[in-house]
Amino acid sequence: MSRPPHKPGGPKRGGVSCNGPPRARSPKGGRAHPSGSSHKAAPTPKDPSLPAREGERIAKLLARAGVASRREAERMIAEGRVKLGDEVIETPSTVLTSLRGVTVDGNPVKAAEATRLFVFHKPAGLLTAERDPAGRPTIYAALRNALPPGTGRVMPIGRLDLNTEGVLLLTNDGEFKRQLELPATGVPRTYRARAFGDVTQAQLEDLIDGVEIDGVRYGKIDANMERKTGRNQWIEMTLTEGKNREVRRVLEYLGLKVSRLIRVAYGPFVLGDLPKGAAGEVSERDLANFRRTLPGGKA
Repeated sequence: MSRPPHKPGGPKRGGVSCNGPPRARSPKGGRAHPSGSSHKAAPTPKDPSLPAREGERIAKLLARAGVASRREAERMIAEGRVKLGDEVIETPSTVLTSLRGVTVDGNPVKAAEATRLFVFHKPAGLLTAERDPAGRPTIYAALRNALPPGTGRVMPIGRLDLNTEGVLLLTNDGEFKRQLELPATGVPRTYRARAFGDVTQAQLEDLIDGVEIDGVRYGKIDANMERKTGRNQWIEMTLTEGKNREVRRVLEYLGLKVSRLIRVAYGPFVLGDLPKGAAGEVSERDLANFRRTLPGGKA
């Protein structure tokens, strides 16, 4: 069994450094409310002749405050769980200037904290979910010991399958989570797969043009054979879309059976020698530098 190569400067317990992206080796008019917040419906569709509105949609504010992802916040609103003062918020398009006076399930919502980002070495056998009806273990059981005391709620950026291990990013900022999950953001993810079967480097290089499998189109994949022993091989793959089970499905399409899958990098954040089940926090400086590379370029 092979282990991922050590990359100097990778995440350490308590801190994560940023080494730059992994290299590919072969040729994305409201009314006043007693609480003091402005409460009004967003104009739809946008009319360029209208003045810029003040505030932001409540679902976006709730996501940024780490209450839930934007989609989950919209679901909470639809279920009548979100109030402004004594008034139930009826639509996620409600625009507020702040979360002052907002409650979820009767609990006041705190103002958004500064964005934080953690790199977690997810072991195989854990679900990327808060809970599982079948009672299987989730990442949150491990995170209780991995994260610094008082960290507060964090959300995974994307998912890793039950039996996939490696880099899983976590944040307290739902809007940042959503941005990184959008395929158009184009952040590269690098995986190492141990697979059994017959495949050539030429077949792997054909993936650079993308592939369609069962009506699903997978975009550009940079794939390289690391080494091969008989019919067993380690393959490195870098992609930007991160569709559900993408790596496994593509390799299965090539006639390979994946026995181990490790995500070794997400953007510039590498696994390095971070122990399984441990987490390290990305420094404010590295986080700001990374955010400048994203569409929009805001730190």
